[in-house]
Amino acid sequence: MATIPLASAEAGAERARLGMWLFLATEAMFFGPLFFGYVHSRLADSAAFASGSHHMHFWLGTINTAVLLTSSFTMAISVHGKERIRGTLGLTFVLGAAFLLIKGYEYGSEIPEVLAAKGAEQVFYLLYFAMTGLHAIHLLIGLGLVAWLFLSAHGRRAGTPVEIVGLYWHFVDAVWLFLYPMFYLLERYSA
Repeated sequence: MATIPLASAEAGAERARLGMWLFLATEAMFFGPLFFGYVHSRLADSAAFASGSHHMHFWLGTINTAVLLTSSFTMAISVHGKERIRGTLGLTFVLGAAFLLIKGYEYGSEIPEVLAAKGAEQVFYLLYFAMTGLHAIHLLIGLGLVAWLFLSAHGRRAGTPVEIVGLYWHFVDAVWLFLYPMFYLLERYSA
């Protein structure tokens, strides 16, 4: 098997990192209008947003935050792993899947509140489902990428693909770190 010169391999890795950073910048712009809509709507009717926030399942959101932060930790270990990374990639996958299962249960349990919502509180739920649903889709994509890495790792050391997927995974986690206080904490603890 032919080997790639080190300078060429490092240049390829740098291009891959730059490409992922540019992609993540476009993803941030994709979420931007939703965040703007949240701020605008919250300022327009903060009472409705406070009411909607009080119906959120605080403990499920908190548990999900802990699960996702732990998955971010296991992904970071995978990125910087010197030896076998399949264990940390597998754990990252399990934690990401647990997040989605908890979120699915939460969605199902929120249907009565959504159906009873009136006026601006409906806007709260619309933004909640749009933003957390978009986040869930991104997490699902991340799970597919982590599964691909897991299946292709075969005991090898971490490399550029793991680093690139790690950047994506951390971006998805960072988005949740904005969503969690917006929907579960801000209105609950203000006033």
